[in-house]
Amino acid sequence: MHYRTIALSHYPTMQRIGIDFTSAVRERAGIGRYARELIRALARLDRKNRYVLLVPRDAHAELLHFDWPPNFKIVRAPLTERYLAALWHKFRVPLFVEMFTGAVDVFYAPGFLLPPTRARRAIVTIHDLSYVRLPECFPAPLVTYLNRQVPHALKRADIILADADSTRRDVNDVYGVPLEKIKTLYSGVDPRFNPIVSPESRARVRDLARGKPYLLSVSTIQPRKNYARLIEAFARLLKSQIPNSNLQLIISGARGWMFDDVFQTVERLNLRERVIFPDFVADDDLPALYVDATLFVYPSLYEGFGLPVAEALACGAPVVCSNASSLPEVAGDAALYFDPRDVDALVDAMQRALADEVLRSDLRARGFAQAQKFSWDNAARELRDYLIRE
Repeated sequence: MHYRTIALSHYPTMQRIGIDFTSAVRERAGIGRYARELIRALARLDRKNRYVLLVPRDAHAELLHFDWPPNFKIVRAPLTERYLAALWHKFRVPLFVEMFTGAVDVFYAPGFLLPPTRARRAIVTIHDLSYVRLPECFPAPLVTYLNRQVPHALKRADIILADADSTRRDVNDVYGVPLEKIKTLYSGVDPRFNPIVSPESRARVRDLARGKPYLLSVSTIQPRKNYARLIEAFARLLKSQIPNSNLQLIISGARGWMFDDVFQTVERLNLRERVIFPDFVADDDLPALYVDATLFVYPSLYEGFGLPVAEALACGAPVVCSNASSLPEVAGDAALYFDPRDVDALVDAMQRALADEVLRSDLRARGFAQAQKFSWDNAARELRDYLIRE
């Protein structure tokens, strides 16, 4: 994996850069986490250019906490996120971001949509096209909204950033955007995701898991994550000859949408005592949750990147992973793969990993090496290059 850099002599003297930081102060996981990690890494890297982070009036204050350097400024718009979205994207009122940020040379939106801007250049990140590839996994109004708004952002952007090569190809295939306009910018793994965790964090995870071994999956609960099939596979696994009859399944993630089928599957298979839904696990405890997992299982039907897989690899969890979309890019040769629509294939992969300690050790070793390819500092360096090049 090669990261591109530009010689410092090619940089202009100073750029004023606006960033839509809305998702970072709205969502703890997903795109919000991506935006926070990436822009915080950018703040550590670039002390020369001037940055204005635009947030809505109702931004979650605790998600803004960071030791921002003097060249980074937070600006609150006088309107809530809902009103800004309605004005900018539903009605397309030309309320330019510069009314809040002041004049900027470049404007970057890390979450699919570009607000109106007078900046000389605009950049947007498209994380995935799951709403196109799997519209049945989303509420219909959201699909309609994204189908209307994303093409508008793609047309206005000078550079489009994609989370993985698979997403880059999707944007080219679905919307006909030339590949040279789309750049792959991989996510990173925070250094706190490693096998060394505090005894206190480990104790809290042990309490969560009731002191028993567990399979782990981490992501928002929604149809695209394919959790109903994972629970079905887990039920079949428990009926087979597995090493430990106390095995549990932990699915850590907030409830997203259209999740009733997941909980109905638990009830139908009488797995209430075996499947644990801890909702959102504190960031401080998430590494320990990965470290102590017997297996990390990720059955997603489609991913733009798949950050939990990279984090699991960095923590030394043996990974059993869907072979869909970007996931082979992220896990490389450090995972056992399966077709996410084939429950039998998922059962076989889990059985194979559970039965073979040597295989699990090999996956751990390969995982550490693979995770080293993903760094927020490298991602921020690439982003900086795109933001400030002429």
